[in-house]
Order: sequence, then C-alpha cells, then structure tokens
Amino acid sequence: MYELLLVDDEEMSRNSLATYFPWGDYGFHICGQVSNGKEALDFMDSHIVHVVLTDISMPIMDGVQLAERLRAREEEPPCVVFLSAYNDFQYAQNAIRYGVRFYILKPSDFGEIKETFSKIREELDEKYHIEEPLAPVNDEDEIICQVLEYIRTDYRFGTLGELSKKSHLNASYLSQLIKLKTGKNFVDLLFEMRMKQACILLQDPEVKIYQISSLVGYTNPNNFTRAFRAYYNQSPKEYRLSHKGSGSR
Repeated sequence: MYELLLVDDEEMSRNSLATYFPWGDYGFHICGQVSNGKEALDFMDSHIVHVVLTDISMPIMDGVQLAERLRAREEEPPCVVFLSAYNDFQYAQNAIRYGVRFYILKPSDFGEIKETFSKIREELDEKYHIEEPLAPVNDEDEIICQVLEYIRTDYRFGTLGELSKKSHLNASYLSQLIKLKTGKNFVDLLFEMRMKQACILLQDPEVKIYQISSLVGYTNPNNFTRAFRAYYNQSPKEYRLSHKGSGSR
C-alpha cells in the first residue's frame, strides 16, 4: 500500500473524500488527515507519505505553499495532487514549477479520482520497481525485523542496495522506514554491528587485529582502526588490553 495524506481545512470534505472512494482497491492507504499545509509538514516529519492530496485554499499555509516547501526539502518529495475549485484552477496551474502535475476539480468526481490515482499508482510502481504490492502498514515491524536480521548476518558486505533487491522494496522507502522505526540510518546500524562484532573478536587474543579488520568488512586495517577509535575513543589494541577476560561493550 502507498501512504496517502489528505489535507483540507474543511473536516466534512476530508471525511467525505476518505470514505467516498475505495482507496484500498487502488493500492492506497489513508495514513492521516490534516487541516493545512503546516500540519501536513509536521505530520510528514514522523510518517512515511507517498502521496499528498491537498486543497489549495487553506489558512496558515495553502496548498501551493505546501508544494513549494516540499520541493525545497533535501529528501525526495511525495507526489502532490491538488484539489481545485474552478475559480482557483488557474492559480493551481502556476504551481507546476513545484512539480505538481495532477489536479482534481471540486466537487470531486469518482471517475476523475480513479483515473488520476490509477496513473499515480502506475508511476509509483515503476519508480519503486514494485512487482508485488508494498507490504501492508501492519507489516512494517516485520520489515524492520528482516532489516535487522540482514544487518546481523551480512554486516561485512551489506549495503542498502543489496537489501533493497532482497526485499523487493525501494531503497528510498527502506531508508525512510528504518529511520522512522529505529531513529538511525541504515549505515549507522551497519557500522554499530561491525563495531560490536569487532569487540567480540578482540576478546580472542589468537585473532590478529588485521584479521578482525577483514572479518568485519574492512579491506584496509588502518580504516578499521580509525573507525574503531572514532566509535570507542580507543584503538582496537587498547580495547583488547583493557578488556582482557571481560565481556564486550
């Protein structure tokens, strides 16, 4: 399912739109409803959103301002769809510069919504290389469990791209989900696992430090030493000497 956020200052209009159209049949899940652009931005700071269906005329921050703010963000913006009354349709066309390509005229027509969101679904499927539907929302925790298991077993050579291929999920989607659920980036989780495994290996005096470097995914022992020192504030050798006979950190 793709996550859809409804933005409209009229609560009745939002609720009507949410129940009027069978969103799930077309691959969309309404993840939230807010009343203006500012609330939408706040919502997206802590939720994954693929599509924003927004009215144009709203207090505090209107739809065009919302599209502008999303376009200015560093991360890739969600697809924005404007709900537009006839008298502000020309105004909506000016937002093309912010990447808005889809418009639905008020009052909303079932056929128009179906046509628009069928196109959006096709584009998102192509963008995310989806051969099977995205995991339902209640499977996100399961995805994270699979991510952590992948990191635990493939920390030596693991990459987000490889994880994306194995899970059949887009790397950008995975990156957002990992950050949302764990508070950390994929590379940070991978790095932490490498350092923890290095500590375990350092408990065995028979294993050379250059061997440990290779075992945790570093081809250059100097790079491993620098990374270890940055994480633990001491070199692998110093750590080994100070942890003789004790467990890892």
